[in-house]
Amino acid sequence: MSTSNQLQPKKYIEDISFQPASIVSKQIIKKPNGNVTLFSFDEGENLSEHTSPFDALVYIVEGKMSVTIGGEPVEVNSNEYLVMPADIPHGLKALMQTKMLLTMIK
Repeated sequence: MSTSNQLQPKKYIEDISFQPASIVSKQIIKKPNGNVTLFSFDEGENLSEHTSPFDALVYIVEGKMSVTIGGEPVEVNSNEYLVMPADIPHGLKALMQTKMLLTMIK
């Protein structure tokens, strides 16, 4: 199996596209100790409040999200990141079309 394609740099912003009224996800890395997933959210789409047993880093590649952690909303813009702590309820809502990189470490 050739690894030459895996060694080519990619641009997150070009690696996933928007779909109307949808959230699209593309898993980039999945390992026993964590994963990295790229998401695109159409404006107004959201992930409802939930908890995770692991810390997660949210990096906004493009757009703007409202991230609610423990009942407190935080606006996260392009080229900004936020850590969502383990076991604290959190939810995300796209304030405009948004591409987000989620890194979860177990």
